[in-house]
Amino acid sequence: MKLNDIRISALGGTVCSIWASISLGEVLQTVLTAALGTLISFATSRLLGRWKPKGRK
Repeated sequence: MKLNDIRISALGGTVCSIWASISLGEVLQTVLTAALGTLISFATSRLLGRWKPKGRK
């Protein structure tokens, strides 16, 4: 076996083991949490922008 074949085999095994340990529910929860965090951050920055004095930039 060539060294490149061993690297590809090791990478394939690593990817398969990671793929098997991550469930669809965990991915969905991560996506929803990230979206909620983005919305809250956006809303907070908009509210803070309204409270900024008009003469200042």
